Amino acid sequence: MSDTYYAPADLAKFGDVGKHASELWEKYMAYYGAVFADGALTAREKALIALAVAHAVQCPYCIDSYTNACLEKGSDLEQMTEAIHVANAIRGGATLAHGIQMNNIADDLEF
Repeated sequence: MSDTYYAPADLAKFGDVGKHASELWEKYMAYYGAVFADGALTAREKALIALAVAHAVQCPYCIDSYTNACLEKGSDLEQMTEAIHVANAIRGGATLAHGIQMNNIADDLEF
């Protein structure tokens, strides 16, 4: 039993998700591989984006995986930290933007 819901060792079991739907898993992995290949963005740039998104969606497995990927692809901690600040700014801004909905409801109720 793990001390935490997110056991670091479970990251290595990610492929097990495909055991009961192998055809879908294979399609996903082909798509995933194509997404992360060099294209208009480098694999390094894509890893930085993935690291930022991993923080925004708060996936500890993804944070572990993309921290390693970023380091392996030559990113440094300054670049990685800046990427997660970008994610934070967008996530914070989106929270504030939803304040418009709050204001609209309050305005409709004439408060």
